[in-house]
Amino acid sequence: MPPRPARAPSGLVYDVHRAQDERFARHTRAPEAEAAGAWETLGPMERFTTSDGVAIAYDYDDSAPDGLPPVVLLHGFGVDSQINWGTPGIVDGLADADRKTVILDARGHGESGKPADAPREPAAGEPADAPNEPAAGIYGEPRMALDVRELVDELGVESYDLVGYSMGAITALLIAAADPRVRRLVVGGVGAGVIEVGGLDTRELPPELIVPALLADDPTAAGLHPLGVAWRSFLDTAGADRVALAAQLQAAHKGGVDLNAITVPTMVLVGDSDNLARNPELLADALPDGRVYRLPAADHLGAPSHPRFLTAISDFLAG
Repeated sequence: MPPRPARAPSGLVYDVHRAQDERFARHTRAPEAEAAGAWETLGPMERFTTSDGVAIAYDYDDSAPDGLPPVVLLHGFGVDSQINWGTPGIVDGLADADRKTVILDARGHGESGKPADAPREPAAGEPADAPNEPAAGIYGEPRMALDVRELVDELGVESYDLVGYSMGAITALLIAAADPRVRRLVVGGVGAGVIEVGGLDTRELPPELIVPALLADDPTAAGLHPLGVAWRSFLDTAGADRVALAAQLQAAHKGGVDLNAITVPTMVLVGDSDNLARNPELLADALPDGRVYRLPAADHLGAPSHPRFLTAISDFLAG
């Protein structure tokens, strides 16, 4: 694995600050925008309990006519189904296309359970991103993939299309490599890092720069990296659980994906300014039936709101 940089690209710090500003603006305009139908607000979510006892919040909208299988949507790190799929109008747009949808908040996120095994500060002489074994058993994309498969079992779904973004894309790839019920696959916000790092590109989202800021008592303390401070500010604005998300970062999947096992048609959907999805062609070419769709002038945090994001997903899944 290539060594991680000592400093993260300044563009990611800007992206996080911009996302924080946009979320605050949406929050303060919420009553007017919701009344005008400017974006979708998701309704109350149901709960199911995973095999290890975590409550997962989900919604299954099966009101569309029978036809194509439901679309399962997996959100990215630090956000939830509302931010990733509701606010940009993805759930509403798929419903308009007569598609059933399943959304769920990943463990540690949104309305789902946040297991209490918190990450620890590294011991003296130990690398900052040393594995935290308790958290690694509770968090991480392989465990999230099992959550999704258990939910699909619970719902009695025999076939489904799968869409994952960022962290959710890694989860989706792991699912598609193992679950024959997946019919078509869209992975967004990922690229060569899946092959070169083995999961989400932690060269661009380094846990050792972010976790200390998430766990610090004082976010203004000396030595905290600006990227970590920016993420902390964004997550606090979003009302997220920083301890749970620090545990997820420490448990992030690095073990690679059996891409040859993913034989279904797959679209790699990326913003052309996304630092976390560099060289998506490398990933697409490694898939038996992969292709790339690029969104112009879109970065990692802005891609789901791009005008072509929904259209690209809907058109591809209609095949």
